[in-house]
Amino acid sequence: MLFLKRAIFLFFILILILPSAFGQVLKPATWAYSWSKKEAKTGDEMEVVINVKIDADWYLYSSDFDPNVGPTVTTFTFTPHSSYQLVGKIIPVNPKKKFDKIFGGDVTYFTKTAQFRQRIKVLQKDLRLSGSVEYQVCTEVDGKCIPFDESFTLEPIPVTGEPISLNNSTTSPVPKPETNPVSPTAVKTSKPTEKPETLLVDNPDFQNVITRVDSALADSARKNTQVAATPNNSIPVASITASSNALETSQTGSSLWKFVLLAFGSGLVALLTPCVFPMVPMTVTFFTGNSQGRSESILKALGYGVSIIVIYSLIGVVFSKLAGPDAANFISTHWLPNSIFFLIFLLFGLSFLGLFEITLPSSLVNKADSQSDKGGWYGIFFMAFTLVLVSFSCTGPIVGSILVASAGGETLKPIAGMFAYSLAFALPFTLFAAFPSWLRNLPKSGGWLNSVKVCLGFIELALALKFLSVADQAYHWGILDREIYLAIWIVLFALLGFYLLGKLKFAHDSDLPYLSVPRLSLAIITFSFVVYLIPGLLGAPLKALAGYLPPQSTHDFDLSRLLTSGGGSNPAISTLCEKPKYAEFLHLPHGIQGYFDLDQAKRCALEQNKPVFIDFTGHGCVNCREMEANVWSDPEVLRRLKNDFVVVALYVDDKTTLPKAEWYTSTYDQKQKTTIGKKYADFQITTFQNNAQPFYILMGSDGKPLVKPIAYDLDVTHFVNFLDAGLAAYKKTANIN
Repeated sequence: MLFLKRAIFLFFILILILPSAFGQVLKPATWAYSWSKKEAKTGDEMEVVINVKIDADWYLYSSDFDPNVGPTVTTFTFTPHSSYQLVGKIIPVNPKKKFDKIFGGDVTYFTKTAQFRQRIKVLQKDLRLSGSVEYQVCTEVDGKCIPFDESFTLEPIPVTGEPISLNNSTTSPVPKPETNPVSPTAVKTSKPTEKPETLLVDNPDFQNVITRVDSALADSARKNTQVAATPNNSIPVASITASSNALETSQTGSSLWKFVLLAFGSGLVALLTPCVFPMVPMTVTFFTGNSQGRSESILKALGYGVSIIVIYSLIGVVFSKLAGPDAANFISTHWLPNSIFFLIFLLFGLSFLGLFEITLPSSLVNKADSQSDKGGWYGIFFMAFTLVLVSFSCTGPIVGSILVASAGGETLKPIAGMFAYSLAFALPFTLFAAFPSWLRNLPKSGGWLNSVKVCLGFIELALALKFLSVADQAYHWGILDREIYLAIWIVLFALLGFYLLGKLKFAHDSDLPYLSVPRLSLAIITFSFVVYLIPGLLGAPLKALAGYLPPQSTHDFDLSRLLTSGGGSNPAISTLCEKPKYAEFLHLPHGIQGYFDLDQAKRCALEQNKPVFIDFTGHGCVNCREMEANVWSDPEVLRRLKNDFVVVALYVDDKTTLPKAEWYTSTYDQKQKTTIGKKYADFQITTFQNNAQPFYILMGSDGKPLVKPIAYDLDVTHFVNFLDAGLAAYKKTANIN
């Protein structure tokens, strides 16, 4: 009897588990919508507050990055109604930001929780607001990316006052949603949890989400952020910080440590400039050449070093306040700060090359120097301050470069950068005071100091292009495409190499009677880097520099793409049975010839007696691009895809409108499917109970999978085995030898 009970219990457990194991229709984000006020008057402005609960290990792309980068930007469409008027655009509350190496651009995103806000003006008592949101969620755990489309309706609130005519309103009218048939934007593919007219705030699940999200935001605000209270009893806006997610914290911490090490190295380099290096023995002699004991000399030298660290760290504190978290998005994406940073780096570079000298007012230097004569700890501090001021013409560009590089809206980064820089800068003064005999091992001052300065100038000019490139990409100026960027870098580093060999000479350089081994070594490294860059002009990806170069899509002459496509003649076109639909704006990688319409692929597979390889993909699917770059590019995989299968790429996020005769209502979510993306997203869900991309199917002539489908997997061997197993199964069912 006990065995029978356990068997029945196990049977029910299996019933519960199996659908979730094989029916992978996921919903990693839950949305809740509310008003910022409980009541209003006509003419009032208020906010629609949109909270999102995101499952662990998933992230949601935000609404405020360039849609041309690649991933799906979260897009809100509000249904026009005479009772309200939109004021401005949707505002995401402090999304995180990163550079996506696959797409070659900056993206913003949320983890764990997200919040968006849209301001409106109330025009009538009968306040009705509804709309839809298109978005994409991804996870790096197993490489899934899923696009969604959801409808929403807010519960009306009490409104008093006389109606306001739209014509008399001073705010902008309700904008129409933008449409672009071929742009990589969001697709509407979600399973509705309730009908569009259902009020979300009446749903207990959504009420629980609001409570959880508000609680998370409140905790984040108490621990890490400022809470800005809005007038008229509106809900406070809490800044969501990176510490809300352990994975993000790890990534941010790693990035911060790299920056700190870079700043520390910059401090060591600054010591080798003409303004600083001669000061080391002079300063150390001051501490060791007096009548005081050695221990007191070391103590004062230590105070001198600490004073240098304090001064530079204070600069970092001031900068972090001026460019704190609220400035992150503006600094990262707007053309103005990036153009200013470009000019700053350009001026720093030209200064290092000797065109002019950046100096502080002499009155300021003299005043600090006079204070240093007073002796004691007070005098030591101003001795350090005088060193900082006197060496500014050499250290200013380096310090400025560190501060500009840290201007991403983080409070800690500028402070940590200045602390690391000043630690390296101050360390020699203290060490040489403690061990004065080491001074005998220092190289003598000479022309090599100016050579260090000139080399830094070339590097500053090269780094300046990154900021101009950010503005160029964000606003599509088209002045710094990938090949132009690379050409300038090649010229700059080639000139640096010739300078190291002594073939170039600037105004402040001394004669170079012979070439030292260290200088020759640096020249070899520089020219090797130039040789590495040259193939990039022909379309080589240069993956090691992905974070600094414009995206590959901006490259006009891509030789690798021309070769794989047959130089334009496309000799592989004969393998196709008919001209592919949508080929004018949809493409397959690596010269693979295939289709973008499933019916076409089926007809061709039947004609050629081959299985169909279905690639469920998306314009905004970063893991799809990674699979194509790392797995599909393998010769064994590529040979099989080109020769043994009819390939069809089904873009689930494409917004190209289907002919009206092909519109239909889905049996899955009862929504009308009107675009290519909606059609194939619905097909993936209804046929394979899966809504994530990438997703690969090997289909036989009966329309059924030949083998178990696979998803994101960077193991080439697994993918080859998958293709071989599918081909063997097809030959067996079709009786092909």
